[in-house]
Amino acid sequence: MTTPTSPPATHGLLGPAPARCVALCLVSTAATGVGLLLPAALGRTLDLLLAQAPATRWVLCCAALVLLIALLDAAETVLGGTLDARTTAWLRRRLTGHVLAVGPRATARFRPGDLVARLVGNAAQAGTAPTARAALLAALAGPVGGVVALGLISPWLAAVFLAGAPVLALLLRAFARDTRECVTRYQEVQGRIAQALSEAVGGHRTIRAAGTEDRETARILRPLPELSEAGHRMWRVQGRASGQSVAVAPLLQLGVLAVAGVLLARHRITVGEVLAASRYAVLATGVGVLVGRLAGLARARAAAGRVDEVLAEPAVRHGERRLPPGPGRLELRGVTALRGARAVLDGVDLVVPGGTTLAVVGRSGAGKSLLAAVAGRLAEPDAGEVLLDGVPLRELTHDDLRRSIGYAFERPALLGGTIEEEIGLALPSPAPARIREAARTARADDFVRRLPDGYDTLVADAPRSGGESQRLGLARAFAHGGRLLILDDALSSLDTVTEARIAEALVSGGAGGTRLLVAHRTATAARADAVAWLDGGRVRAVGPHEELWRLAEYRAVFGGGADTADEGLS
Repeated sequence: MTTPTSPPATHGLLGPAPARCVALCLVSTAATGVGLLLPAALGRTLDLLLAQAPATRWVLCCAALVLLIALLDAAETVLGGTLDARTTAWLRRRLTGHVLAVGPRATARFRPGDLVARLVGNAAQAGTAPTARAALLAALAGPVGGVVALGLISPWLAAVFLAGAPVLALLLRAFARDTRECVTRYQEVQGRIAQALSEAVGGHRTIRAAGTEDRETARILRPLPELSEAGHRMWRVQGRASGQSVAVAPLLQLGVLAVAGVLLARHRITVGEVLAASRYAVLATGVGVLVGRLAGLARARAAAGRVDEVLAEPAVRHGERRLPPGPGRLELRGVTALRGARAVLDGVDLVVPGGTTLAVVGRSGAGKSLLAAVAGRLAEPDAGEVLLDGVPLRELTHDDLRRSIGYAFERPALLGGTIEEEIGLALPSPAPARIREAARTARADDFVRRLPDGYDTLVADAPRSGGESQRLGLARAFAHGGRLLILDDALSSLDTVTEARIAEALVSGGAGGTRLLVAHRTATAARADAVAWLDGGRVRAVGPHEELWRLAEYRAVFGGGADTADEGLS
């Protein structure tokens, strides 16, 4: 069995384009370095002009430095923008793929709306991390270079600045800590609002029918005061840091200029060096720039932390075994599956002989849909194992597992392609004849041909009822083929005649392989080769429908709740 590896965290990565990230760091640092040369060149030019010496070469040098700074800034803007876009796209692809690999556990832990917020907003903010790091590196190079330049002009100038540097360092450290906390809180509240909005959009018909639009709007916007408080706190933290730095930085600059004036009066430095020192003092105390860069990096790191929480959720592990030839015998051995503290399936033992149809029946909440999910490894049992032709499902490769097991659901997801593409979704190169044969078996061919473009009609442009959508989902499962076909209440929206015809095709082998069918109607159960009766998470009996029908409790399963789905599991 292969050993899963958790995806690496996004913190500390160069992203999908390390060369571009390194180039951005070099360009940003080079721009800062050229900016550090400019005050020295201006100071030298001023000294030559005051001495009435030839200064043409130095004037041209200053002009060249200004032009180079402009070019480097333009290159930094282009590199930064493209790097942000590439990193964001990379993170979104990676996050989307991981969520799909994790499966239902991802939405169970993070909820759909919150996941969308992380995928859209947080991934975009986290995608700016490489650019923010490069910008912070360049911003740090300015003060460091300014102090070094002051020391080269006169050690006394550097000493004056370094005397107050620890105060600036403490201010920046406190700002970075407080900003990270504020941004994390802000993004968490955004996720809660997104989740509430997602729930309301999904239940819009219920909300409108109940006339509770105002109440739902209030529920969605209830966290807004908390979001506002977190946002205002971010601004207060940044404003306090900027205000404190504004109070300290001018004092250091005045101190440097005062010492420079004394040194000029003693003929220790020139007028041009005083000019250069004044500019270097500004660069060395560039806390305002650092505050902005730190704030950007804090937002990116907080967003990356929320992305990392999803990436840390382990994906489903797959093995390396392949299925041997076989008829599709399905076996559940001591399968237990928990939902919270409740054992929805409790020690289930069940065998479905190859090539037969088994109907699974039971009251709402008996665990039928969870059993169907476990049987095809869409959900993991907490104990026990599931075998197909003698091979545990967890030991199969991903491709062999999904190629061997087909599914149809009560509410099939039609993802937006053409009708033909949707039916052949799981096939690498579906043949049109296979698509149409599957549609005929699912009794979908007639209504598809009546669509404006037939099988080439886009799903979004195809008006259809719930039963017609269900037939398209069945056609997809039939086209998929495989050894095992699992129908999780996939006949519930069909009319009686259509259901009878499809059920007959299933029983007669028209769909091929072994069939596991979650059933709510007596007619469907009666056509199966055998029925597994679930009661309280256990298999109470297995046998032909006619034999089980003699039991009053079995008959009661179909009374009044025959067409309902499992609560919370379907």
